Amino acid sequence: MTRASHHLWRPYTQMRTADPPLEAVRTHGSRIVLADGRELIDGIASWWTAVHGYNHPHIAEALSGQLATMPHVMFGGLTHAPAERLAARLAALLPGTLDHVFFTDSGSVAVEVALKMAVQLWLNRGVTGRTRVLAFRGGYHGDTMGAMSACDPEEGMHRRFGAYLPAQVFCDLPRRAAETDALDATLARHREELAAVIVEPLVQGAGGMLMHEPETLATVARLARRHGLPLILDEIFTGFGRTGTLFACEQAGIVPDILCLSKALTGGTLALAATVASREVFEAFLSDDPAAALMHGPTFMANPLACAAANASLDLFETEPRLAQARAIEARLREGLASLAGRPGIAGVRCLGAIGAVEFEAPPDLAGLKRRLVERGVWVRPFGRILYLTPALSVPEADLARLIEETVRAAAEAMNRA
Repeated sequence: MTRASHHLWRPYTQMRTADPPLEAVRTHGSRIVLADGRELIDGIASWWTAVHGYNHPHIAEALSGQLATMPHVMFGGLTHAPAERLAARLAALLPGTLDHVFFTDSGSVAVEVALKMAVQLWLNRGVTGRTRVLAFRGGYHGDTMGAMSACDPEEGMHRRFGAYLPAQVFCDLPRRAAETDALDATLARHREELAAVIVEPLVQGAGGMLMHEPETLATVARLARRHGLPLILDEIFTGFGRTGTLFACEQAGIVPDILCLSKALTGGTLALAATVASREVFEAFLSDDPAAALMHGPTFMANPLACAAANASLDLFETEPRLAQARAIEARLREGLASLAGRPGIAGVRCLGAIGAVEFEAPPDLAGLKRRLVERGVWVRPFGRILYLTPALSVPEADLARLIEETVRAAAEAMNRA
């Protein structure tokens, strides 16, 4: 550990026992270049953000132009073209009347704002007591207080904070008839205290790359409507092509009341997030009463640099075949990881869009697994019992083949060492 890095407190890391971090000095395409000259193929696109790969010239050009004119200005009482253009473009891309965009600077805060919107929606309608949300086991929604409270309370990484967090209502996703009946009954029982239902559409990412069918998502939406509850979709992981469509909710043909975006929004260049509300939700905040306004305002919300990057990223979805690439990656992942399915020690192999996950029956030696992959020129970050790939949608075929080959090899070795 260098003298400078001694002062850093790293994410999700036991600082006493962790291996020293690798020093990155440059990126290009789907590669991370280390200080010692080694080059790693990035198998997880920097936590799923760099959907176009690194250093895309179109995004770099947009950032350079914005930096020269106005890198930042407060959004309270002021506006600017990059934010207005981005909001209009998101509204045009999203289904239904999801056309009112509130910008923040991280996915967790986007979820916080969504929860706050849902609770205040009822207050603005003169209804009190609706202060809880229904969330799903296996879910993950972020690391801030409200977001943590909606994460899986037993298996999630924030379970130690249970006594400190707001108490939410949890159910299993309705994959079968019995679970559908249980969700319906739970919604009926808690309806007068619930403000909304929140779910990650199609994939519960940090909960273990747990996937469900579009029909399951449609069932959640139908039951939320039946009980008169707003539906919040957390598309922070799934948004912008990761599941093979621009937004995961498209595959279920549903329209939420509130939708959260972040991660790939800027193509993996700058922090930016958005909470997008339907027209009906937005109109509940329009009043002559100042107390009815949404009292939230991150200092760097709608940062012009980040908005310029996001607009450039949307340009690339229009001009380069990202969704077709995601579907092609899915086919390659299914083919390449299939040899692991059913092998002793492997609980399952799951693929959807540009997501491939291998689940072990027991947690492997994660540090050793990651170390061996780095030695072979691959960067991944396995967690729990999951070894997964979420490469850039633009990943070159040769790099994707190498990622799959080394993942299969590493998984087989991990089982042999168990």
